[in-house]
Formats: sequence, C-alpha cells, structure tokens
Amino acid sequence: MPKANLYNMAGEKVGEVELSEAVFGIAPNKTVLHAVVKNHLANCRQGTQSALTKGEVSYSTIKPWRQKGTGRARAGYKGSPVWTHGGVAFAPKPRSYRYTINRKEKRLALRSALSAMAAENKIYVVDGLAFDEIKTKACKNFLEKIGVTGQAMIVTETVNENVVKSARNLPGVVTTIATILSPYEVLKARSLVVDKAALAKIEEVYC
Repeated sequence: MPKANLYNMAGEKVGEVELSEAVFGIAPNKTVLHAVVKNHLANCRQGTQSALTKGEVSYSTIKPWRQKGTGRARAGYKGSPVWTHGGVAFAPKPRSYRYTINRKEKRLALRSALSAMAAENKIYVVDGLAFDEIKTKACKNFLEKIGVTGQAMIVTETVNENVVKSARNLPGVVTTIATILSPYEVLKARSLVVDKAALAKIEEVYC
C-alpha cells in the first residue's frame, strides 16, 4: 500500500496517509502516458501557420526571358518555388490538429502519472490546505517548510481563491482542483501538494 507524508499548515509532519492502491499503486503504463501527452500537446496547437503557394504570390506570370539561347536555366515565371521570394511548394495552411482519445486511456494515464509520483515520494498531503489571506510569501514559505522546491502542483478539492492567488506568482507553481487533473500537468510537476479532502476526492473519482 503506497503512503505519503501528512503535513499541517505550519509545515510540520504529523503522520502518514495510505494512498489508494488502484489510483496511486499501479505499474505506470508508459505507452498510454506517451499517447495522452502527445494528444494533449496536439490539442494545444493553434494550427494558424500559413504560407503562400506559387499561385498566391504577387508576381507577374510573364516569362522572364526566352526559353533558349541565353545560357541561363529556363524559367517560366518569377513566382516559382525555386526562385527567391517565390511561392512555397506544398505550403502549410491553417488546420486543426485536434483529435480525441479514449476516456479509459486518459484515466489510465492519470493513474500511471500519480503512481509514478507516489513511487518517488513526491506527493505531499496537507491537512486543511488554506491561507487566511492572499499572500505569495505565505505560500512560498509553506512550500519551503515541507520541502517542495521548483515546479509543483497544488491540488484542492474546490477552487480556493486564497490558494490560487497566493500561488500564481510563484514560478513553476500551478493550482488545480481534484476533478480536473491533467496527466500532462502531473508529469510536469516535480511535486504534488494535495489537500487531504482533495485526496479523498481523487480516490473517489479516478479509482
């Protein structure tokens, strides 16, 4: 049974919590993780790239010189793709890169990412994660006390404005809620700071 350290808001370790074997204790499926991360990155692409083809560049179609007798290579028009500033052969055009992936694969990828974090002891559970006021320094000090540095994800059960606004100016620190966890964001984070109530919600939703 995987376990994680339990901390209070003073940054003190007060015990351990057992994590669900079904969510935090499976063997990570690297193939599915790769597929889901690739899908996420593809869906993030804007697909707005565009270039002019030889039929769209603004050039005269008059033949630059006669076909034979000049000693130069034959040329038909200045907008040819082989000419500088000519059109682009097979030019990219705006398109959507979005595609869908099975819900079961997404769930398996998330459980794989969470299990990998648990196996590396990167999950920090906090009993009653909340701040009395919106203060970046308070959030920074708390994370340092429990040993979290660099990229981290803070997970709460519901949207907590004080937590969100206290963490948003910390480089590499993101916040989310338990019901919309992303495998990609979990993999990016070096540490996962989870409210105890959010942990119960994660185990309820993704088991």
